[in-house]
Amino acid sequence: MSRLFRSMIGGLFVLVVGGAFPDTALPGETFRDCPECPEMVVVPAGSFMMGSPSGEAGRYDNEGPQHQVTIPAAFAVGKYEVTFAQWDACVSDGGCSGYLPSDEGWGRDDRPVISVSWEDIRDYIRWLSAETGKPYRLLLEAEWEYAARAGTRTRYSWGDGVGSGNANCNGCGSQWDDRMTAPVGSFAPNTFGLHDMHGNVNEWVEDCWHGSYRGAPSDGAAWTSRGDCGRRVLRGGSWSLLPRVVRAAFRLRSYTDERIYDLGFRVARAP
Repeated sequence: MSRLFRSMIGGLFVLVVGGAFPDTALPGETFRDCPECPEMVVVPAGSFMMGSPSGEAGRYDNEGPQHQVTIPAAFAVGKYEVTFAQWDACVSDGGCSGYLPSDEGWGRDDRPVISVSWEDIRDYIRWLSAETGKPYRLLLEAEWEYAARAGTRTRYSWGDGVGSGNANCNGCGSQWDDRMTAPVGSFAPNTFGLHDMHGNVNEWVEDCWHGSYRGAPSDGAAWTSRGDCGRRVLRGGSWSLLPRVVRAAFRLRSYTDERIYDLGFRVARAP
């Protein structure tokens, strides 16, 4: 039988779970399935407007048409982007095909892992799921934007202006701007308790690339039909990209075997 311990830290419940994602978990509660596993945050069910309105500053056409999406059930999202330490644990255990991506001299440990392709990530998720017995996966595109917005409708989760020191991008006002990745958690979380949803690294998601949202599902499901599945969607922007590109609605795509020094990811799982 699993054991559940709760403690209050900084106003949030932290769960240490030996077993399943607890059915009674509340939004904002966190848990970790093993010492080397990503820390996860429970995100509530809900509805939101996906994409950007036609008048949003910096908007690209592939961000529309804006449409309502319902996320039907609570799910868990990585509090941070997956780190080098977590990736290296997979390699040390014989997983991830033994692939050790370069850290470009910026450091490993709590830096987000970079230069991992969508296909590489499948290996990590298989290892993590086998290690824990839990159904880990990539976020779906609708889940990613819902989690990034955290109940807001502004260009960024903190407002319409990029400000200074809210994220790591080329023009975000941080010490890492246009130079390198920042250690995960260097910036304040959004109201769901998630860090670095804007900037730091572009995050792979599950969905195939579509040039617009025409015909997109409204139930939060992965969109893997009638698209270009040789390329998958990236969200969030990165340390090397302009503020326009780290908006919540921005979408990018890349080939599934691409390894670039601003590509990373975070994981999700259901109960």
